[in-house]
Amino acid sequence: MPDGPPPRRDGAARARDGAVVAASRLVAGAGVVFLIGILPWLSLRSPELAVLRARSAEQEATPEALASVRAELGLDAGPWGVFGRWLAGVLTGDLGTSWVSGTPVLGSVLSGLGVSLTLMGFALAVTAAVTAVLVAPVLRRGLTGAGTAGNAGGLAAALTALPEFLLAAVLLVTVAVGLGWLPPYGWAGPQYAVLPALALGVPAGGLVGRLLAESVASAFGEPWVGTWQTAGLPPARVGAAVVRRALPSVLPQVGLVLVGMTGGAVAVEEVFAVPGLGRTTLGAAASLDLPVLQAGVLALLLVAAAAGALAQLARRLVLGRAARTGDVPVAWVVTAVRRHRWVLPGLSGTLLLLVVAAGLVRDPYTSAHPRLAAPSLALPLGSDAAGRDLLARAGHGALLTAGTALAVVAVALVAGVLVGLAPRLSTGAAEAANAAPPVLAGLVVAAVLGPSAVGAAVGVALVGWAPLAAHTAALVAEIRAQPHVRILPVLGVGPVRATVGHVLPAAAGPLVRHAMLRLPGTALALASLGFLGLGPQPPSPEWGRLLADGMPYVERAPWAVLAPAGMLVLVAVLAVSLASAGVSRGRRAGASGGPPSGPGG
Repeated sequence: MPDGPPPRRDGAARARDGAVVAASRLVAGAGVVFLIGILPWLSLRSPELAVLRARSAEQEATPEALASVRAELGLDAGPWGVFGRWLAGVLTGDLGTSWVSGTPVLGSVLSGLGVSLTLMGFALAVTAAVTAVLVAPVLRRGLTGAGTAGNAGGLAAALTALPEFLLAAVLLVTVAVGLGWLPPYGWAGPQYAVLPALALGVPAGGLVGRLLAESVASAFGEPWVGTWQTAGLPPARVGAAVVRRALPSVLPQVGLVLVGMTGGAVAVEEVFAVPGLGRTTLGAAASLDLPVLQAGVLALLLVAAAAGALAQLARRLVLGRAARTGDVPVAWVVTAVRRHRWVLPGLSGTLLLLVVAAGLVRDPYTSAHPRLAAPSLALPLGSDAAGRDLLARAGHGALLTAGTALAVVAVALVAGVLVGLAPRLSTGAAEAANAAPPVLAGLVVAAVLGPSAVGAAVGVALVGWAPLAAHTAALVAEIRAQPHVRILPVLGVGPVRATVGHVLPAAAGPLVRHAMLRLPGTALALASLGFLGLGPQPPSPEWGRLLADGMPYVERAPWAVLAPAGMLVLVAVLAVSLASAGVSRGRRAGASGGPPSGPGG
């Protein structure tokens, strides 16, 4: 009697799973489109009042006038009426008319999209250059037989430490304003693209370069590399094969990097006044120009989804026939504990705590100091444009930023665990969350609830659960495959009891550690929304808000920007160093094999 189910049943099960995944993707995609389509109806911010004020600031906002504008905009048609009219327009190429300017939305969106895609092209060139710089030493050592230990992890971590919005602010203060080497604002020539492209491309290149360097180091340990070198093949051919072998595991992450770049472009375009789609969409969210916001969010989501799809297609092309025949060699991986790996997170965390502690004993709201006072003994970080102590505001802002981040991580952890228990059913939702950077989610939430700390937290939480859900699904599958769990049904233990009593307790430790590692990154995501005006409003001392408040005075008082930027740099260093403090990849003996065959065999 066969041990397993008959093959026909296996085929039926696979078909059923495929149908569930396809249905999940269809429902998630339809849900995202529906949400975008009914934004005018969902908004709690009285869009009719915003339109009335945009048309005539002097006209009194009487109930009759507001009702007339609401009827004109079609907001009284109900959710299905609003969605149906919007969808019919989209399908016919009519994205509507701007509520503020009265011009067709399609023209402004296409114009902004062209600028954004051009900027992303420059940023991708920077990403490729940074990646090449990080991978080249590892490739050279592997080809010369010098070993691949000591890859560029430290340099890559330094390049990855600053998120796009923070790096943009630093480049603006130092290179454009301080040194005067490049123009700070605008889009009037290639020189205007340098700083925005660096702000987008350097962090992306640091991450991709680090991942590819580790993958290349692992590929050099596979037996086929030694065989090829012993056979006397040219180093260039061996190196090309090693890079090709290393690419498939990195390309999915490249897709996520491109998605993140789409969201980062919103902040970078705002900092450097680049007239791209991100800045257009952000302005629409601020002015409640919902037709422009709908079109902008939809276009940015399509760009992000296309980037992810292209990365997956590139992975399939690189793997070629090997992915179908199972000829991909097993990667050689060991865990090599690095000495002093906790020094950098310890130093950055300690310095952060000292600054916060010093600020908590001071008053963050009093305006008793001179405006934009330079740092001194009385004001170690200087004062802002309202004469408030920046050290006090940075210290108290830490409580708001860190406390909100902790709440978001807790919500994301619970949601990720619940969703991860049904991985096939939630495939579509997880892919949609991965394709939506926190900035896009924040734009949508701000259109509905208005800019606030709660709105920013909701925006980050809406997309922050996806990595934890993927981790949960992987852990649960591994735990359920263990013998002591597989025998539970024979002992009369039901699936719910087995999950609650055995599977979840075993997965809890790794999941909580994963969630805590995401805490600094979540704080940075919240700060980015605050910086864009989508989070807490003045006079809140939230760090992103502090950075945004100091930007208009960057030429006159750069310390108004450097103080909150310094705090965010410490958080960024803490986030990257914590993520890097675990294990490093090395090599161990594994299965033999060769590089993946080409697309044609």
